[in-house]
Amino acid sequence: MATEAKVCPFCGGTGWRIHEIGGLSGAERCDCFKVHRAARLVESANVPANYTKASFENFSIVHHDKQQETRLVDSFKAAYDFAERFPQRTEKPGLLFVGPTGAGKTHLAVAVMRRLMQKGFESVFFGYQELLEKLKSSYDPAYGAALRESYQRALECEVLVLDDLGAYRVTDWVLDTVTHLITVRCNERRPVIATTNLVEGRADLTRKGMGGETDTRYLLGERIGERARSRLMEMCSIIRMHGISDYRERPVGR
Repeated sequence: MATEAKVCPFCGGTGWRIHEIGGLSGAERCDCFKVHRAARLVESANVPANYTKASFENFSIVHHDKQQETRLVDSFKAAYDFAERFPQRTEKPGLLFVGPTGAGKTHLAVAVMRRLMQKGFESVFFGYQELLEKLKSSYDPAYGAALRESYQRALECEVLVLDDLGAYRVTDWVLDTVTHLITVRCNERRPVIATTNLVEGRADLTRKGMGGETDTRYLLGERIGERARSRLMEMCSIIRMHGISDYRERPVGR
């Protein structure tokens, strides 16, 4: 026997609550609408299975190395503050998490995303490589239209979460595509929340380590193009998570 859907006692299922002030009637969104909208946004957010439960509440800031623990706490606070104040942060509406693999960048990015969806903002997650592969495949007439819709969604959604930025072989097509995506979103002030393992410097910088040796890590400007990198710097606050060890390799129970 099917269970009947419960009708909200405050709005009767319309999603609007009628109120009167000074003899004048008005309408406002019912809380039930906000709850249902948030649930719908989560369902269509494209978050990978590994991160569907990622939140601020279950992000671990405990570390056996106190210096690294301090960095985790600072990163957590910066991400949490951004999410709580959004969309009031008008100067830089986006975030860029920078740090090594396993530092917790994607977890925090999804935690921010989850909080914004609770506030009613449409947020969509794309792996950088996944998005470019979909767009590349979209030139196949057999199933191109559906895949091009993914790119259109990345362009137009309220908040775009772009994971592992720069993790794709560099070609002129890649540089043009990424520059277009970032530029359009920047011009329209549509926030980007991105993560990257790369150093966030310009492509023309000389890379020297602390001991004077050449740093062999790629720079962000080399992998996505200097124009796109510059736009990201313009629109995103940076949360640096350098020097944090891979959580998969941390001592058990610490």
